[in-house]
Amino acid sequence: MPTLNKIRTAILGEPRVTSGADALRPLRSALTLFFALDGFLFAGWVVRIPAIKQQTGASDGALGLALLGVSAGAVATMTLTGRLCRRFGSHPVTVAAALLMSLGIALPPLTRSPLALGLVLLVFGAAYGGLNVAMNSAAVDLVAALRRPVMPSFHAAFSVGGMLGAGLGALLAGRLSVTAHLLLLTATGLVAGAAAGRVLLAHPAPGRKGPERGAGNCATSHRRPAPVVTQTDSAGRGKSRERRLVTVFGLIALCTAYGEGALADWGALHLRQDLAAPAGLAALGYSVFALAMTLGRLSGTALLERLGQTRLLVAGGTTAALGMLLASLAPSVWAALAGFAITGLGLANIFPVAVGRAGELAGPGGVAAASTFGYGGMLLGPPAIGILADRFSLPLALTTVAALAAMSALVAYATRRAGAAVSAG
Repeated sequence: MPTLNKIRTAILGEPRVTSGADALRPLRSALTLFFALDGFLFAGWVVRIPAIKQQTGASDGALGLALLGVSAGAVATMTLTGRLCRRFGSHPVTVAAALLMSLGIALPPLTRSPLALGLVLLVFGAAYGGLNVAMNSAAVDLVAALRRPVMPSFHAAFSVGGMLGAGLGALLAGRLSVTAHLLLLTATGLVAGAAAGRVLLAHPAPGRKGPERGAGNCATSHRRPAPVVTQTDSAGRGKSRERRLVTVFGLIALCTAYGEGALADWGALHLRQDLAAPAGLAALGYSVFALAMTLGRLSGTALLERLGQTRLLVAGGTTAALGMLLASLAPSVWAALAGFAITGLGLANIFPVAVGRAGELAGPGGVAAASTFGYGGMLLGPPAIGILADRFSLPLALTTVAALAAMSALVAYATRRAGAAVSAG
């Protein structure tokens, strides 16, 4: 039958029907590579921070201030990147940001003072923030075109890239200087970014055929025209609801990213200090969390298709809250590690779903807003945990991760009807 169809197509001149998913497969592969590259480069930089600290002679406080350059650059760039994506398209901005991030990672070894380090990290952070907004915006368009909830698979690629980057960094730390290692990452990033970038630039963003986001929604073309005044008022109310919902999804992203930042900085210390775990076992804490999050994201598409967005957000927030209560209050190391794993599974898909939903509602601007909220939560987590730990105790401080995860579940449940109304409108 396939052969007969081809013959009939050639004789009659009928257009050959190609599966939409097949046509978009190169684009999906290229975007997946950009997500993996983002995690790979960032993790490769993070594992060499101790060497950079020694090279610059920075105190703990000075290093902390210098590292804020990454955060400041990222947050300052995210909103601007949303505008650039609307003007030039998310694909060119993704490629440019990835190449800039690859170049920026080579700059820290050239510094000899905390001030110089902070300044070059502004560049690195700006590229990192820009890449996150641009590639998520591109992913939102692709998800809409595929008509499948595959956003978690992109974030799984980020997690896998981060694990590979951290593992490679650990292997090379004793063999290569920090300068040689980060230059190697630059070369890898430029080659991979150029290769994936050619594919991305060769494919226009799907689903952007008109000036309105999501043009091509068949439901709108069959609706009866409304009176001009009513239509304008309805559009204004719709835009207002969209902005409020983007803020809601941004807050959900903040609540869950708070947990990621907190566990990255305080998980190992909790195991070591509060549960007397050996150093090697304590170091496994974040690895267990990261691995569970990666596995959760790999199964995210199937879970979204089975549960839907709202139920997945509610289930994920509830699971993370229960897991973090176990991790923070457990009397033994192994119970705490189990809690870290449960927390990772719960948090895995909340951030990608929240950012993807914000992008569906408001395009690149929605992705930028939700990402800024989320990144703010990741920045807020570690210092907030530290302040609370000084005032009370570290286990009690870590329960705030559970509280915010539960809050994200409540917010998702409380706004489920509003989200459905905007989608229907």
